Amino acid sequence: MAIGFSLAPKKGCLQLVGLALPVCRCGRRFEGVIDACQQIPLPLVAQRARVSAEWLGEGVLRRSVLLPDRMPKSPDPPMTTLKILVLNGPNLNLLGTREPAVYGHATLADVEALCTAAAAERGAEVECRQSNHEGVLIDWVQAAGVQHRAGQLAGIVFNPGAYSHTSVALHDAIKGSGVPVIETHISNVHAREPFRHHSYISPAAAGIVVGFGIDGYVLAIDGLLRKARAAG
Repeated sequence: MAIGFSLAPKKGCLQLVGLALPVCRCGRRFEGVIDACQQIPLPLVAQRARVSAEWLGEGVLRRSVLLPDRMPKSPDPPMTTLKILVLNGPNLNLLGTREPAVYGHATLADVEALCTAAAAERGAEVECRQSNHEGVLIDWVQAAGVQHRAGQLAGIVFNPGAYSHTSVALHDAIKGSGVPVIETHISNVHAREPFRHHSYISPAAAGIVVGFGIDGYVLAIDGLLRKARAAG
């Protein structure tokens, strides 16, 4: 909104007459019309407007002020980026060469790149880790529980590999830490050997994705983010 004004008798002030003014002298938003002269300190206007000036001759200074439609508001707090830990268990470092007919030709690096891109598209971040050692995975799950309670981690996308079928300790770590876990398997474990049909992880998991190849990691990320955002 452009308005005109002239120099007021008082030095350093502006005189506005009969003009719609979005702000009052105290700086609050004002809806209405000024019916009488008001003197607005120049610094106040300068803080809230862009000013242009031109001389009209004979010592008369004409200025125009472009006042914003809205008063400045306090900036919204920055959005917190949701973070996800992607854990892969034993033998998944062999992806790409291990039984391609079952696990496909994608490597672990391909899986991690897919997870990173999928999370970024959804406004999240991932950290990817792999270990062949049960104790290391337990330590990571426990640390993730601390991060989750601190509001720093949405949860874990976890492919425990063969530990799914053997590790009571990982079950206990997930239950004890309280971190949401989406158990993820590349192959359909229920269509394979009978010993793979049982999982110690499943009863402690928030969800399970099985048999969709490496795309299952993306489905798991989607599910975990939806749960995290729903919990708010």
